[in-house]
Amino acid sequence: MRRSSVRAADNSRTAWRLALAGVVLAAAAAVAPAQVSLTIVVELAQKNSATVRLAQADVQRAAAQLSQTRDAFIPSLAFGSGLPALREVGFTGSLPTIWDSTIQSLVFSMPEIQYIHAARAGLQSAQLALKDASEQAALDASTAYIELDTVDRELEAAREQEQDAARLVGIEQQRAEAGVDPLSTLLQTQLTAAQLKLSRLHLETRAATLATQLATLTGLPVGSITPDRASIPEIPAVTGDRTPAPTPGVQAAQELALSRERRARGDKQHLWLLPEIGFGLQYNRNTTLLNSIGQYFVDPNGTLPANNFSSGFSIKVPIIDFGLHAKSRESAAEALRARVEAEQAQQQNDLQIAELSASLRELDALAEIASLKQQIADEQLKSVEAALALGNGASSGPNQQPQLSPTAEQQARIDERQKYVDALDAGLELTKARLDLLRALGHMQDWLDELHPKP
Repeated sequence: MRRSSVRAADNSRTAWRLALAGVVLAAAAAVAPAQVSLTIVVELAQKNSATVRLAQADVQRAAAQLSQTRDAFIPSLAFGSGLPALREVGFTGSLPTIWDSTIQSLVFSMPEIQYIHAARAGLQSAQLALKDASEQAALDASTAYIELDTVDRELEAAREQEQDAARLVGIEQQRAEAGVDPLSTLLQTQLTAAQLKLSRLHLETRAATLATQLATLTGLPVGSITPDRASIPEIPAVTGDRTPAPTPGVQAAQELALSRERRARGDKQHLWLLPEIGFGLQYNRNTTLLNSIGQYFVDPNGTLPANNFSSGFSIKVPIIDFGLHAKSRESAAEALRARVEAEQAQQQNDLQIAELSASLRELDALAEIASLKQQIADEQLKSVEAALALGNGASSGPNQQPQLSPTAEQQARIDERQKYVDALDAGLELTKARLDLLRALGHMQDWLDELHPKP
């Protein structure tokens, strides 16, 4: 009881926090984008996801189906009345009653027991499917959030590149007018500036698309989310060698197959000539109002007894029922299909792990190469800046480096920023692959748990 109350309080606090965050962000969006943590984005995405809401409805339906099958053994009570509206003439065959009550319940049924087990497995399957949908919503939101953060940094670097390219074009234009450099060099720098502008426009479009995607996932206004890089937990360098855990999606398929098999078993047990026993109890309070039905009964006083009570057990044994045979074959086929689909889900997950593991090794190597290239470009930029500051080429020795032109610094800056963007892109692809592999290995929840602050 204490744990239930604590859990309810935690859920209530979470709901209030999400509602408050949504209101604050919606109000702030009218003024300026707000910095939102990944935790809030994931929680809002899980709450707003249509797939998650559909899965929640499936859980409620499965719980109702389980309750329905178990309630067959719980006595049902009904009250009624059969008061006449006009005076009866002759013997109608029915007893006018002031009121009546009936109690009925199932006492013994082997198929119904199997149906209860089937409904319980169906509820477990629906709960696992809900967990799987929540993880997928969290993965989609996390991926879009991390990508938007990366694109924002790339966009900042692209704008710096454009500024360097504009200075480079100005320098080359002066050198071309002075006859120092040919016109083709100026045209080449103008082409570089145009290409950098196109890259910047591409990044802006990509950022706008991601902002729209996050708005759709969370239900917040478009452009109201600015990623908070500090809120992104470190993504472990997971590999395919890590021991996989059962994924919620595969477990849901397996539980669904078990549910169908239990139901098929119950349908088959109808054909085993097993008795189905029920219990019934009935009480009638009869009346002679507007009727003379008492004279039709052999009674010295010619009166109808007011109180009538009966009870007993009903036993039903199916002997020949071709409909039950057909239903048994149908449910057996559905069970076989569900089992094959569960095996297929497991095979697809294993194949995804193998593919992600192979691509992850390549992406890891590409990210390392891109990082090294960026470091080399950064060192080259420092060398160019140092050479220009010291007046490179002042002496005329045989080993002296040639005099650097004024365009060398701008070209080095553009190249360093490009290598920086390439490294960010490579790191983003590596991050996506690691998150996908975490989910395929069944350890996605371990990373999601890091989003919530420890008490």
